[in-house]
Amino acid sequence: MRDFLSALGLVLILEGVPYFLAPGRMRRWVAGIIDLPDSLLRRTGFLLMALGLWVVYLARG
Repeated sequence: MRDFLSALGLVLILEGVPYFLAPGRMRRWVAGIIDLPDSLLRRTGFLLMALGLWVVYLARG
């Protein structure tokens, strides 16, 4: 549970950094996502999940 909470905290930090450093750019970027097709968002989400799983696998051995 401790590892999970640590990982969750790191994700929240990494997610928050762009909003803190460049809020205007993030607002424009998020607004641009609305125009993307669902299939592209789904593929991107899947690839990011696979990449995350691979990183965890490498880190944990």
